[in-house]
Amino acid sequence: MNTPSARFDAREASKWFFRHGHTGWLGLRFTEQGDNWVELELPWREDLVGDSKSGVLASGPIISLMDMASGMAIWQAGGTFNPVATLDLRVDYQRPARERASVRGRVECYRRTRSAAFVRGIAHDGDPQDPVAHVAGVFMTIGADPRKDNPALQGDSADG
Repeated sequence: MNTPSARFDAREASKWFFRHGHTGWLGLRFTEQGDNWVELELPWREDLVGDSKSGVLASGPIISLMDMASGMAIWQAGGTFNPVATLDLRVDYQRPARERASVRGRVECYRRTRSAAFVRGIAHDGDPQDPVAHVAGVFMTIGADPRKDNPALQGDSADG
């Protein structure tokens, strides 16, 4: 008897995602979700500052925030976790984040096809009407593990 898999829930998934790896190190936090969107927060930390004189978060962690929010929005829209690869993530900075301010990234998946997903969103530091950056991206959906059935990536059992 097959049990249907649970619908992807960004809030629940974040409890695992944000304990490990790069997103865990950054300290990303889940804030909100909808049917096709997710909002995450990147807390301000001194070691994430790009210029010590300004106290402003560096652009790299903000890009990571938006990339993760994009993936989670895609999974939220599709209702399931399937691996995706970032093909293009355009980040148009409008202004620097405010000094010592956390940044929130809200991304929606507005279109999905058989092999691609399209996202758009904003990063802001408290006022969504005054964004730090706008993002637009395209992600490739990966239907299966690309390492499976690839002889170059499998051990040769004949070598014993």
